[in-house]
Amino acid sequence: MVQPTNKVNPEAQDNLREVSYEYSNNLAQILKHLQISLFFSTYQAGKLGIVTVKEQKLDIAFHNFERAMGLALNRSRMAVGGKDWVYFLKNDTDIAVQIDPAGSYDACYLTKSGQYTGDISIHDLAWGGQELWIVNTRFSCLCTLSNNYNFIPQWRPSFVSAIAPEDRCHLNGMAMVNGMPKYVTVLGKTNTPGGWRSQKAHGGCILEVPSSKVITTGLSMPHSPRMHQGILWVLNSGKGELITVDSNSGKQEMIVALPGYARGLAIIGKYAFVGLSKIRETAIFGNLPISDRFDELKCGVAVVDLQTRQMISCLEFKSGVDEIFDLQGIAFSSAMISGPYAVTDGVMPIWSLPASAAPKYYSHFK
Repeated sequence: MVQPTNKVNPEAQDNLREVSYEYSNNLAQILKHLQISLFFSTYQAGKLGIVTVKEQKLDIAFHNFERAMGLALNRSRMAVGGKDWVYFLKNDTDIAVQIDPAGSYDACYLTKSGQYTGDISIHDLAWGGQELWIVNTRFSCLCTLSNNYNFIPQWRPSFVSAIAPEDRCHLNGMAMVNGMPKYVTVLGKTNTPGGWRSQKAHGGCILEVPSSKVITTGLSMPHSPRMHQGILWVLNSGKGELITVDSNSGKQEMIVALPGYARGLAIIGKYAFVGLSKIRETAIFGNLPISDRFDELKCGVAVVDLQTRQMISCLEFKSGVDEIFDLQGIAFSSAMISGPYAVTDGVMPIWSLPASAAPKYYSHFK
């Protein structure tokens, strides 16, 4: 293992958060082979992290987003769910290749706009064509955005009787099929304010959208359902497991147990990248099966070989980051962003202007 130490950019209070991490010797090789960058969110630290490979070593950059949660990411754009806002970023590859040192980056996601939602406890996000779908956990629904409203409810489980800010079932994860939500995870099939909490250890379900049909039950705080090659994958977080679920029979199959509270899943090729978190807040995360399975939990990113069903590599945060919510990979070998708080991020602000008005981009530091 190698152990670089990274000084994270200043917080809004001008504090410095020191982040130390170590990673398996083969992790840089895996990312370089796949030619990807990894994005992860951590709401505890209020950061969006980007993992790339530079000179055969991992490089991790952090950017400030208040309570960063769900990510929706493709080659042209990104959405980041925050405490009260959804931020929208647009990729400009022309700008990316110009940023000093020239040729170091092949993608640059620039913050272009944001929409105020209020604190709706945004969890998973996903693009459905041109529309952004949001898991609105506080109001127990899936929603989209509108300029006229904070959000537009589009679907809620049939057992939830009303749209109300009461987190009745802790709807948290969403799997897309053909550009539309198809499966969601809830922590309990409950219809009272916070009712899921009493059965959090074993009350988790996967539901089909729009029918609300229960696909499988008995899960422990499930998160991050994903469809990949016709298979439904989900993180059985309270047990620290990556599992598959037969969408017809509901049969569950455990693929691998992981040494952390699993949340955030990206499947690329034969690899599953899984976010791992420690359990700090015992009021919500206490008394879960994972506590009996592992003496000490890790925070970081696990890499699972889906063919051998083994964890083959890991990035572990030793200090500064205790939890990860979402995890996405994109087919750029060296991506970067210019976030909404570029000044406190300690990176150069970038202005994108029309070619008729100025050069393609202008940096404050040039």
